[in-house]
Amino acid sequence: MASEEVPAPAAERIRVVGKWAGALEVDLGTWTVPMLRAEVARRVGDGVGPECVGLIFGGRVLKDEPPASLREAGLKANAKVLSSLTSPDRAKEIAAEAAKAKAEEEHAARLVRLWEAAKALSQRHTDGSYLAEEDYNLDLEDQSGQKVMFGSVDDKKALTMALMLHQKAKTQMKRGMYKEALDVLTMAEEAFSLCDPKLIEKVDNVPMLQLDIVWCYFVLRDVSCLEVAGTRLEKARLGFERSHGKDSTRFRILQACRQADLAIYVRLELLEGVVAYHNGHVEKARGSLTSAHAKYLQLQVPEEAISMLMDMGYEARSAKRALKMTGYDIQSSVELLCEEREKKIRRREEDRVRQREILEQMAYGKTPMNKAVDMQKLKGLTAIGFEKYLAAEALRINENDADKALDLLTNPEQNCILQSKIQAKRSRASRGFGAGSSSSRAAVARAAPAINSSQTSVNDAPHPADGDAPPHPADGGDAPPYTADGDAPPMNNEETVNQDEIMIDEVAADDEDEGANSHPVPARDASMENELANELTGDALDDYDIDVSNEGQAIAEYLSLLEAAPSSS
Repeated sequence: MASEEVPAPAAERIRVVGKWAGALEVDLGTWTVPMLRAEVARRVGDGVGPECVGLIFGGRVLKDEPPASLREAGLKANAKVLSSLTSPDRAKEIAAEAAKAKAEEEHAARLVRLWEAAKALSQRHTDGSYLAEEDYNLDLEDQSGQKVMFGSVDDKKALTMALMLHQKAKTQMKRGMYKEALDVLTMAEEAFSLCDPKLIEKVDNVPMLQLDIVWCYFVLRDVSCLEVAGTRLEKARLGFERSHGKDSTRFRILQACRQADLAIYVRLELLEGVVAYHNGHVEKARGSLTSAHAKYLQLQVPEEAISMLMDMGYEARSAKRALKMTGYDIQSSVELLCEEREKKIRRREEDRVRQREILEQMAYGKTPMNKAVDMQKLKGLTAIGFEKYLAAEALRINENDADKALDLLTNPEQNCILQSKIQAKRSRASRGFGAGSSSSRAAVARAAPAINSSQTSVNDAPHPADGDAPPHPADGGDAPPYTADGDAPPMNNEETVNQDEIMIDEVAADDEDEGANSHPVPARDASMENELANELTGDALDDYDIDVSNEGQAIAEYLSLLEAAPSSS
């Protein structure tokens, strides 16, 4: 039998005019723009490459990206395409411009994602509507590790958002991504502007932000920002003076006479000197740069001192930081390192307790508006004698309204109905307990360290840094109460979540069938949110631990320029 041949797709004719004119037989469904460009280049000859051929159809330039057939690009039979030729150099310029435009478009889209992710995270972790799949909790702390209390929920959301964006920008700066960091710093500044001015004027986060912005200007050598740089530096100095005190007196008292902020003033005075120099104020520039140089020399730690602390068991980075902040005093450095280690241990314990509390919150389910049960209000109800699981359910169904929950609990008839409802759901949940499909069991089994955002304020003492030495006789400290694998010992019975309480999540899961959790959960950009959260260190000293090597080079450069400059006012 003769084999049947599949007929080839019918070719259609298009007309090309311009630098090359003629008709081409093409399959609009399979031919692409690059194929058409290559064919026109072949017809032109004279060694012309496809990259030198420009194609215009219907008043728009035909582009190779995204890949598409000619039909998808809008061409039909008898379509007229205008061809043009460019020089190879011009073709490369066009390609470079297109690549730059694409990169800028992607960068703009990423900034939007970053803003929305920070906004969503701050919203959820302020109003308690965080998701079950999140294995962390965001808290605002001062430098001593104490939770920061706010009179306004909006202030907490704005400050949380600003600190996350600022931390993201600082991470980019450490990676040398100063142009990208500048855009993120601008967004952080906008978020700070949403806070109550009386709140943020008490802390040094905002002047630190101003300083970071001007440092980006300097590294990028953006002379066009010279005037605004001067204004920002004035705001930074005023902000530091307001939060640190005149000549950092308040800061030094709270820091036990340590000079943790010295590196900040090296950078500040260097930038003030640079701005003064470019504005023609030579003497002012010389004064600022000389002062910056003196502070810079104070931060040059002797290697012998670092070696002494390393011999005690401390890591080089932690040892160097402690020495810089204590003026090379070995005893003071050991005391600082011990304080940081003790705070780190205490924080781990607090995080574990908070983890258990979060898991307990998850066990109680969400309110109709997708919020977690308010644990403070729950403690208030249990303190006056109500059973925890019953009080939690009363708060949950009443959207954390403590008065309504109390009315329900003190009404014998409604209380009885609520107990019956819970018992019925608990019975249904227990029948399916062995099936292994419970979302609450999966949630309760998860435990990861809480992540805290740190509010760097002069009113506080620093947070511990990672990388401390292990327990060592030289510290004078005892070994932390952890097992060999780093886990904390089991919590006592008061801290352990009761099985009845965990079962409440099974109860709450059934509420979806009744329409209780009817408030839709907004779409989540999980990858961007995790990127933001994972970069939060909770280390308040990290803001002051600046490597001033680049500052030292810049100081030397501008001092040499001043030597050749005539004196001026």
